[in-house]
Amino acid sequence: MALKRELRLRKSREFQRVRQQGQSISSRLLILAWMPNELARLRIGFVVSKRISKHAVERNRIKRLLSEAIRPVLPGISGGWDIVISARNLASSTDVYMFEQDITTLLRRAGLLTLPPEEDRSGQPASRSEGT
Repeated sequence: MALKRELRLRKSREFQRVRQQGQSISSRLLILAWMPNELARLRIGFVVSKRISKHAVERNRIKRLLSEAIRPVLPGISGGWDIVISARNLASSTDVYMFEQDITTLLRRAGLLTLPPEEDRSGQPASRSEGT
């Protein structure tokens, strides 16, 4: 399920503004770019280049995985930010759990994650269900 419309960056100029004027950090899988907005609410956009895959089906699959991976940490991100998450080459061969770890790490490094994700007694995020 995709993020709600009010949580998404939708226009090309919004993506360009964040990537050109904002700050960014990267990991093996992803590049996180962010900057404050005037709306006092969080907006997120995902970028998967044709360099990653020539097939739109595969690029859209990666965007869906990224959307699911960020869902558990959304409550921990304060409002007022525009965030763009860009996939790197290794992203085509990973799963949602790797994306979850990478996104959480990047958000913490950027100082955007105000609350840690909920964890159960075993130390695993509560959002994960067995067998899915």
